[in-house]
Amino acid sequence: MVQKAKILLVDDRPENLLALEAILSALDQTLVRASSGEEALKALLTDDFAVILLDVQMPGMDGFETAAHIKRRERTRDIPIIFLTAINHGPHHTFRGYAAGAVDYISKPFDPWVLRAKVSVFVELYMKNCQLREQAGLLRLQLENGQQSVTENKEPAGLLAELSARLAAVEEQAEALSKQLHESSDAAAVATAAHLERKLTGLRRALDALEPGTGNGASALPSPN
Repeated sequence: MVQKAKILLVDDRPENLLALEAILSALDQTLVRASSGEEALKALLTDDFAVILLDVQMPGMDGFETAAHIKRRERTRDIPIIFLTAINHGPHHTFRGYAAGAVDYISKPFDPWVLRAKVSVFVELYMKNCQLREQAGLLRLQLENGQQSVTENKEPAGLLAELSARLAAVEEQAEALSKQLHESSDAAAVATAAHLERKLTGLRRALDALEPGTGNGASALPSPN
């Protein structure tokens, strides 16, 4: 069973959280509420999220300050943040949002379809990254433990072939996603997809280096993160 991605919704107004849940429920992912910046940071200590929808105007710790804390943490700094605001203060205000680490900035009231489409892109990228980490983790485990097979009857060559096939499936999905994103105007999503492609390329090179006669590629494995 494919594990659902978690989406963090941060807003101090319960009615806004309800509206976001209604819009995003069609994505069939896990929606996590936070009613303040402090509550959001607490949730981020224990769970991994595909994307964060963050309200700018909140009492106490506002969206900009919350985003700054998120970007300072190594565990959370790469999570995409979409700022939501009910007030349009012009280019300076928008620039401050991007400077704080946002990948997008949407003014309320927003188009539900547009918001859902943007969130779905980052959810899909997150799922592809999870698949990549799984493949890299499996390969690293086999190499570092010196195991010769996944089962008693499988030889190293068979294992490499299996891993190569799994990686090829991820590469094919990533290529299709990248093509889809490049046809859109979402620069942040395109950049995220390019980052995923670079990681896939590094893993493919490391896997190719493990082929017989090319030497020990354990040290060449890229980090799955």
